[in-house]
Amino acid sequence: MATKSKRGSAAGKRPKPKTKTKARSSPKAGMKAKAGKLLARISAKVSAASADVKGRAQAGTKVLAKAGAKAKASARRTLRKATTQEQSVLDQLARNKQLVLAFYHKIIGEKDYEGARQYMGSEYRQHAPYATDGHTGIAEWVRKFKQAFPQHRYEVKKVIAEGDLVVLHLHGMNGPNPHGESVIDIFRIENGKVVEHWDVIQPIPESADNANSMF
Repeated sequence: MATKSKRGSAAGKRPKPKTKTKARSSPKAGMKAKAGKLLARISAKVSAASADVKGRAQAGTKVLAKAGAKAKASARRTLRKATTQEQSVLDQLARNKQLVLAFYHKIIGEKDYEGARQYMGSEYRQHAPYATDGHTGIAEWVRKFKQAFPQHRYEVKKVIAEGDLVVLHLHGMNGPNPHGESVIDIFRIENGKVVEHWDVIQPIPESADNANSMF
């Protein structure tokens, strides 16, 4: 039997290929990767939350804008209404003043009760102590006043109106006192007519303790 030579046996054996060994990842690298993923998720949530907050803020701004517009419109309507009401009151006060001035011109200036009757209500309440109550009382007083002081005249110094009242501040002349009288007449208006009267009459003295006059 022939024996294999050492060379032959050596030639028959092939060297085994060297296998590459996988590099093991370090613990630090794994922690960095996990941290990166966690930060990415947190960043995404923060971005979503920020977008949601912005959306809510925009919606809130729109709601506030609408509410502000409604409030402004309501304020404008209220102002217009108040202005209209105020003007209506002022117009009524002006009419009351004209009514009383016309009435006073007839009953005192012209001493004409019948002419003044158109400005008076169906009832006339008298508070002045020199005349009896009602139409009969004022008619009789006007008749006597005309007989006693036919040249009497007056000057209107002030006209004040508030609510249903009109106040006249007058200077009466050529009446019972040599220097005239300072007169306050107060009239109440109801349904566009004179229905009630008060007065205060003060004779003007020859001299006064001040130089301001009574008017």
